[in-house]
Amino acid sequence: MSREIIELVHELERDRGIESDTLISALEDALLAAYKKTPASSRHAVVVLDRQEGDFRVFSIELPSDIEERLLDEARERVLTELEQAEQENGERSHVLVTDEDLDIDWSGVPEEQVKRADVTPENFGRIAAQTAKQVITQRIREAERQIMYDEYVDRVSEVVTGIVQQAGDRNNVLVDLGKVEALLPRSEQVDGERYEQGSRIKAVITEVRSGTKGPQVILSRRDPELIKTLFELEVPEIADGLVEIRAVAREPGYRSKIAVESHAQGVDPVGACVGPRGSRVRMVVSELRGEKIDIIPWNPEPARFVAKALSPARVREVYLDDEGKEATVVVPDDQLALAIGKEGMNARLAARLTGWRVDIKSDTEFATEEAEAAYAGEGEEQEFTGRCAAILSTGKRCPNAALPGSHYCGVPAHQELAKKEAELPADAPADTPLATQEEVEQAEPVARVEPAGDAAVETPAPKEDLVEEPAPGAAEEPLPGRDEEPAPPVAVGSTDDASEPETQTVGAEAQEDEPAA
Repeated sequence: MSREIIELVHELERDRGIESDTLISALEDALLAAYKKTPASSRHAVVVLDRQEGDFRVFSIELPSDIEERLLDEARERVLTELEQAEQENGERSHVLVTDEDLDIDWSGVPEEQVKRADVTPENFGRIAAQTAKQVITQRIREAERQIMYDEYVDRVSEVVTGIVQQAGDRNNVLVDLGKVEALLPRSEQVDGERYEQGSRIKAVITEVRSGTKGPQVILSRRDPELIKTLFELEVPEIADGLVEIRAVAREPGYRSKIAVESHAQGVDPVGACVGPRGSRVRMVVSELRGEKIDIIPWNPEPARFVAKALSPARVREVYLDDEGKEATVVVPDDQLALAIGKEGMNARLAARLTGWRVDIKSDTEFATEEAEAAYAGEGEEQEFTGRCAAILSTGKRCPNAALPGSHYCGVPAHQELAKKEAELPADAPADTPLATQEEVEQAEPVARVEPAGDAAVETPAPKEDLVEEPAPGAAEEPLPGRDEEPAPPVAVGSTDDASEPETQTVGAEAQEDEPAA
């Protein structure tokens, strides 16, 4: 029988990948425990397996009394230390009573000449060995299979898997069969409004793998943003091939998501690739997400344009950035304010998560009022320098140039004339006294960017795209191209209209304007 055990150990090593040394060590420990339960067993003993013949032999160990006492003291200290550590971790006091018979001493460091060994193998030890070997081998096989399953799934964390719902309830956890293991979809990782019927097939993200006594416990999630990324990789070949990359994802599970995509190949439209012919690709993703709306936005390295696109489907007029605080002030038409904010602030919140900028949305009227109030201090108060030219153009908007140090106006000659007239006004003049007539404003030269240079202002010709031209009568009003100005934020970064950029696509339920935020 012992020979058969050795053969079985080698067979398990070949078929199951369980090391023979591990099995033999487990057999020796189990047989030693079985021996100590026999009457008149030695206090210290060891079981040795002859790997050639397959025989198990039990040897008693006798040590000098002084060495044995020293080893027992070391074993007591080791056990007490382990109990104290367990108490600190659990926060509970342990009441385990440990006797000298329960202590396992280590005599491996004792010189062999001081150790007395004697063969004390019981007569019926072969039958005990066979029964113990069967139990130990069965247990080790189960442990090895559980470890193999754990190693397989622990490497698949953040991967999307497909499973069949085994058990579902309205407010309970959902059990999902993944084939080899049974996974758990907790209530906290379920999407509000989704129902999981028994026998239905769902996709979910593996967020955690725990090692349990009955095998690995796999935790799934339907709320993880990684689910959207993987679904698009499955449906869009350009993403799978690396031609299009998903740069960022912001999600309100069950309601709306925004993804920013970028193309790495010339001639490949990232938004069009994700939408697919007649919206077929994104429609499959929306179907898997049970009707969740998806905004596909072209990623842009310029923060102002990226923030403007992220607020789609609302139209944005201007964006002013504060790089230090990473805050973006967005100006939208009055009729687009509610749409930009979204229902309960969802659209603005998703845009902030997607871009990483704190977004402050204001209407044209609100922004113009605040700019007018900030231009001058109230009566009797000291005037404040805002960092931006206070001149009002014929379009009704403020000049986007930076003001010169110690002045409210930039270095454009027409605006410097306004600064002289402001200085000539009497101290008791009303704050709203006009400094120039409408004809003088209309005859002013196009605004050129003026940068402070030391104590004197140096006017430099502005590039073509920096010039703010006066619109022709009856022409449609174009957004002012703001710039990231120095020295003081907030600064206008630029017009957000760009015909060369792909349009943002919104897919999901029928488009409707969100209600204003409360």
